[in-house]
Amino acid sequence: MKTDENKYIEAVGRRKTSVARVRVTPAIGTSLSVNDKEFEKYFPTPALRQTVMSVFDHTEGKFAVTAKLKGGGIASQAEALRHGISRALVSRDPNLRTRLKVKGFLKRDPRAKERRKFGLKKARKAPKWSKR
Repeated sequence: MKTDENKYIEAVGRRKTSVARVRVTPAIGTSLSVNDKEFEKYFPTPALRQTVMSVFDHTEGKFAVTAKLKGGGIASQAEALRHGISRALVSRDPNLRTRLKVKGFLKRDPRAKERRKFGLKKARKAPKWSKR
């Protein structure tokens, strides 16, 4: 089956309650836009930007990425975006799978906030016990 080189690839990345719908298109230079905003404006800190851009350290080629993010906080959105980009790149080039899998970019991090239980103050914190 022959694929068109200029066609975009869609993928979904998730983390906690964040969902990232990602479109990756081959381009002249790497560019990202998130929720119709510039990448640098959406992720203000260098640490969040590095979380997302770390995917491109393990790939050769330039891509234009557009993403729609919703839910969760900004840190989990950055990790969801990284997950989505990784999945899209692997579906485009299966040879990247081993490199990205070793780094843990293809794993959907299952850790999420535990629900509060009845009779407790938080998920596991119990009220102060007194004998009388």
